[in-house]
Amino acid sequence: MDNILEVKNVVKQYGTYTALNSVSLQVPKGSIYGLLGPNGAGKTSLIRIINQITMPDAGEILLDGEPLSPHHISYIGYMPEERGLYKTMKVGEQALYLAQLKGMSHEEAKKQLKYWFEKFGIEGWWNKKIQELSKGMAQKIQFIVTVLHQPKLLILDEPFSGFDPVNANLIKDEIVELNKKGTSIIFSTHRMESVEEMCDYIALIHQSNKLIEGKLSDVKKEYRTNKFQVGILTNNVEGLLYDLTQKFKIGEANFKSLNDELKLEVDLGNYSQNELLQLLLQNGQVTHFTENIPSVNDIFIQTVTNRN
Repeated sequence: MDNILEVKNVVKQYGTYTALNSVSLQVPKGSIYGLLGPNGAGKTSLIRIINQITMPDAGEILLDGEPLSPHHISYIGYMPEERGLYKTMKVGEQALYLAQLKGMSHEEAKKQLKYWFEKFGIEGWWNKKIQELSKGMAQKIQFIVTVLHQPKLLILDEPFSGFDPVNANLIKDEIVELNKKGTSIIFSTHRMESVEEMCDYIALIHQSNKLIEGKLSDVKKEYRTNKFQVGILTNNVEGLLYDLTQKFKIGEANFKSLNDELKLEVDLGNYSQNELLQLLLQNGQVTHFTENIPSVNDIFIQTVTNRN
């Protein structure tokens, strides 16, 4: 698969502190790519390098197959966690100015701003100053100026910060829509439920090193627990439990009082799920049979904790 971004063995040091230790990443074209890690992991340092705010001490970055260079500024849209709008400037004037910094003409910028302001229902904000807006309202303006020039690569650092649930969903829908139209997105956040819902690929950086990278579904398979949640209706509880313990490891077992359903957690060990299911069917009516697939949050905590 073609990559919109390739990070090759990037090193960044601040004095004696290493922020990035030979980090390599590949962001496929058209993907939503979750860049994860605890505070201080090195994510912001990497994002700043991609945006050419700072330079790496070693390594190389390719954007759309080309070595990263100043003209690529028009390829990228970046919404930082710490927003950078000028509080005393009027909204429309500021948006036009920032759009032209990205290479848009005055007329094209005005046309695109009209589209986005109408889409968000904020036409009346044009002559307001940023300091007159709530944090969530200012965030909408920041999002618009980030995507206005239709970047190939969109980098969003905690994009839902400051939004109430309704407007967070609005921005989420716009991110998904931009991705459907071909925009590749790097999505950095601590909201693991958003990663679970939106991302195709993830990378986890911790203590300046990349620990995980890959397709989200493949990463989750790699971290699978081999445990199943089972529900069964049976008249032979003692016999069932005896049969199960001859092969499998049994976790907590309890009855659901409504219909005397026995609920179990079963660790397959060296056996297959088909063998477990066959044994259950021989002893009753199976009502529930689901593998425990770890969430992104589980993977994040497990990986970071094991490295501390």
